[in-house]
Amino acid sequence: MKFPRSSGVLLHITSLPGESLDDGGIGDLGPQAYRFVDFLKAAGQSVWQILPLSPPAEGNSPYSAYSAFAGNPLMVSLSRLVRDGLLSQVPELSPGEVGADHVDFALVAERKERSLARAFERFSGTDGHPLVVAFRDFCVAQADWLDEFARFEAIMRNQNERDWSKWPAELVARHPDVIADWDEMLADEIQFSKFKQFLFDRQWCELKAYANENGVRICGDMPIFVAHESADVWVNQNLFAVDEKGKPTLVAGVPPDYFSETGQLWGNPQYDWEALEATGYDWWVKRFGCALRQFDLLRVDHFRGFEAYWEIPASAKTAIEGAWKKGPMSAPFDAAERVLGELPFIAEDLGMITEEVHQLRLQLGFPGMRVLQFGFDTADDEFHRPNTYPEDSVAYTGTHDNETLVGWLKTRKPADSPDPLKAWITESEPVYWQLIDTVLQSRSDTAIVPMQDLLGLGNAARMNVPGQAKGNWSWRMSADAITDPITTKLKTLTNDAGRCE
Repeated sequence: MKFPRSSGVLLHITSLPGESLDDGGIGDLGPQAYRFVDFLKAAGQSVWQILPLSPPAEGNSPYSAYSAFAGNPLMVSLSRLVRDGLLSQVPELSPGEVGADHVDFALVAERKERSLARAFERFSGTDGHPLVVAFRDFCVAQADWLDEFARFEAIMRNQNERDWSKWPAELVARHPDVIADWDEMLADEIQFSKFKQFLFDRQWCELKAYANENGVRICGDMPIFVAHESADVWVNQNLFAVDEKGKPTLVAGVPPDYFSETGQLWGNPQYDWEALEATGYDWWVKRFGCALRQFDLLRVDHFRGFEAYWEIPASAKTAIEGAWKKGPMSAPFDAAERVLGELPFIAEDLGMITEEVHQLRLQLGFPGMRVLQFGFDTADDEFHRPNTYPEDSVAYTGTHDNETLVGWLKTRKPADSPDPLKAWITESEPVYWQLIDTVLQSRSDTAIVPMQDLLGLGNAARMNVPGQAKGNWSWRMSADAITDPITTKLKTLTNDAGRCE
């Protein structure tokens, strides 16, 4: 698919700033999200890239979710619920309870769950509430995934256990009569779960419509794998590498690479690709369809796993013990295209990429990724240097997994041979702006800059350190971070690079 020459900004929803102490302690789908769209428009940007919207299963990572289809209720704007008459007011946090530059996920989850419960109580107790019909329509339209997800979430909270393989054996095995009993026992909890998803979907669709009306496309992000502690694996055990007790037998990860000397042991259960093929890749078609309803563009994370994937025994201590296995190639995408039409996908083809992966991407017509930081860690790596970027690519100064641009500049160690970066910079202005301009000036059809790089922030603002289990995903932008000079500077560079659509 040919993308127009354009540019955008990478900023996750949870990293948006707050209004005041009543923002709930996390970026959400409220007023600041709309102001960010206004900033993008004013700065000549036409793409807003975000991280996955799914509810995290572990470690607050949006890349390890307990549903591939559901949204994260922590992103629901409480101020919008006041607008809709579902809350009388937003409960304030005290100054000591909210971090100016980070999200306290545990505190946020506790506070927001109580507020959402109050909203559900008011909704359920109000005869003829204006949203009743919309809620009913949502439940019918999304029943294919929503019914099972709500059941899963209600049981998970009742059992106080994320790992469904530790639930009672009859639940693990999903005996129909047992499922029916739990549906009756947890009817209110199941309805509450559906209500939270309704609120998220309603607010997300409103925000996306506003972005599109202002010339901004939303670029989503889809992890290739799902968490073992997910509704998807519990419901579709035959499609994943799990044993009769629900325990993973083969898990996902990557071998040693740029980010880790021992590789990365993700722990997600591997797919049973033969079983998926037998269904016509129905689960993938539905997953892609859900994503295309939410987003205008979609970055497919770990694309190389469709060509070959790193399979690790579940008992392994590190990813080194894995081996490469042949993937399904284009089959899931071909199945989806037959149902959904042209796929506006971006292939995340970073890491140990073979010629076979490049050929698969070209066959599917997806643009790949180029990351400036990778181009200057050795003296002879031309692939990720901006002068080599092809039009059919998406260029980045860095991704959510990289250091910030300023942090990278401070910590990088040039090779013994002449430093190739010196040829790209001068002393005329801050180096990070020069490198942002270099990416914008590249031939890549699309250029994306993380918000941290536009703000010139160091590694304290880094979003994720691969292989590090704690301390990730919590960075938030301050409310006064975006200034008129930054907006003007970005607009000028974008216009000079011919990216203002």
